[in-house]
Amino acid sequence: MKNLIAFNKPYGVICQFSPHETHKSLKDYIDAPGFYPAGRLDTDSEGLLLLTDNGRLQAQIAEPKHGKEKTYWAQVEGSPDEARLDMLQKGIDLGGFVTRPAKVRILQPEETARLWPRNPPVRERKTVPDFWLEITISEGKNRQVRRMTAKAGYPCLRLVRVAVGRLNLFELGIEQGVWAFCKTMP
Repeated sequence: MKNLIAFNKPYGVICQFSPHETHKSLKDYIDAPGFYPAGRLDTDSEGLLLLTDNGRLQAQIAEPKHGKEKTYWAQVEGSPDEARLDMLQKGIDLGGFVTRPAKVRILQPEETARLWPRNPPVRERKTVPDFWLEITISEGKNRQVRRMTAKAGYPCLRLVRVAVGRLNLFELGIEQGVWAFCKTMP
């Protein structure tokens, strides 16, 4: 399929092709004229970013009304707490909107060992524990996962999108900073 690109976006890269004064942009990594992001990843988030040259496909991927699930791995401060995790699963009032229910599970160290080191590394605090959550949402408002975890009492240290629909970054085998045309749809 030549109208869908999967890119493993590094930390610190802004989701635009035009140059930016302080951050690298997509143009520093992707040479595919006519392709644009189908949704965005914040500059301080990493992982799977889809790009397309097809407007209808872009809308199917990015617009919340289509309910395309997006899965994130979030490294958060704190210790697992059933009540706080339940908040994430039921939906959280973030002020301007209430999130749809999310699928949430605690990740094991052997799962997160698949991740690449972040550059710069996440700050490590000896007195504050942290753990990893997998969070799957079917919408994608501005900084939604970070805002959700913070509201539940879990400040987000690192956020990696690992899947959009059926497309999984690990199954695609795309290394950080690398892009490839997709053979299947999300």
